[in-house]
Amino acid sequence: MSAVEDRLAELGLTVPEVAMPVAAYLPAVRDGSRIFTSGQLPIVSGALAATGKVGDGPGLIPAADAKKLAQVCALNAMAAVKALVGDLDKVTRVVKVVGFVASDPSFTGQPGVINGASELFGAAFGDAGVHARSAVGVAVLPLDAPVEVEIIVSVQD
Repeated sequence: MSAVEDRLAELGLTVPEVAMPVAAYLPAVRDGSRIFTSGQLPIVSGALAATGKVGDGPGLIPAADAKKLAQVCALNAMAAVKALVGDLDKVTRVVKVVGFVASDPSFTGQPGVINGASELFGAAFGDAGVHARSAVGVAVLPLDAPVEVEIIVSVQD
């Protein structure tokens, strides 16, 4: 097991198998020393962990729950990277994180939700996990997912 996966294990987390694409794309592609993941949904054991919009109120997913779902997306992004390089210790930098939150029109807490992914990258990769980021509210995501995360990482050969 890699040092990155050891740190995740200390948090009670494991990198899953790479999630299968839900359309015509690859989970990740490598271009030189950079890996670009496709948007990763909060899929656990082949199914979405939750569906719906994030916000405050009846029938909405609370921000705290969505933050945990962003962490699941981050683990799935790590799985996509690992599938290409074989060992997450080869990641030298998490360069960019882009997070999408399917938001109720009144919800403005997208940065806090995507912190679920950002904080996990920091815990897993240390200083190399500190990154640039966008956190965007959207009307709807594929399969009615509440959160989607994509990353760009640098890796060593």
